[in-house]
Amino acid sequence: MSGAVTGLWRYPVKSMRGETCDALDVAAGGIVGDRRYALVDVATGKVASAKNPRLWSALLGLSAAYVDGPHGNGVPPRVAVSFPGGERRTSDDAALNADLSTTFGREVRLSSAPPSAPTLEEYWPDMDDLAHRDVITEEAMPPATFFDCASVHLLTTNTLDALRERYPDGAFEVARFRPNILVSVEGEAAFAEDAWVGASVRIGNDVVLRITGPAPRCVMTTLAQPGLAADLGVLRTAAQHHAASVGVYAEVVQGGAVALGDALVAES
Repeated sequence: MSGAVTGLWRYPVKSMRGETCDALDVAAGGIVGDRRYALVDVATGKVASAKNPRLWSALLGLSAAYVDGPHGNGVPPRVAVSFPGGERRTSDDAALNADLSTTFGREVRLSSAPPSAPTLEEYWPDMDDLAHRDVITEEAMPPATFFDCASVHLLTTNTLDALRERYPDGAFEVARFRPNILVSVEGEAAFAEDAWVGASVRIGNDVVLRITGPAPRCVMTTLAQPGLAADLGVLRTAAQHHAASVGVYAEVVQGGAVALGDALVAES
């Protein structure tokens, strides 16, 4: 099974809108610059995530972009946060944390240093086919990272098309699912990336990823954000027709560069 890369994204600050890219650098820890920062709740020490929209839904109204581009030398690159009203503050601006705290009505700080054992809160809507219903759970994250589960997330256009067919009124847009790499697979196989789980894929000349498992979805896919209305039907459709998973997670076997148009080939 083969395909081509049709979209690339990195998200400098966890749960904020990110950057569309023509190319990405891939290192051992994932996409360079991806989830390099997050907001931390000063009172609890937990990582802020729109997975708990009762506290953090406003994260999707903010966008983040690198000022000078990310790098892999260990020094946090400057990031700029844009607010809904048009204000823009950089990570070295002393007023940024105050403005963010005002936005959320609680004290937060922008951090580039993940806790050794980071956690976040996740709200589970009252919906069939989910692991929990109408409850908030505390979820462990990979140690010393701001990732939910894995360092790279892939999604195929085939899967988005399959979900649209099952719920034509739903807006199954990439922004709801926040992948790093969007791939169009030859043919019309629904949920094409399922076939890669447990195998490796090569992208372009250098990058090799091992597909570790499906990407389980959460309430975040249903939330309103610029250009998209709130819609619980998006998650409900994924739960009813694909075990609430959309896309796959991966770990890096070999790093390098990925660019739009690169071929993806599944390997054994």
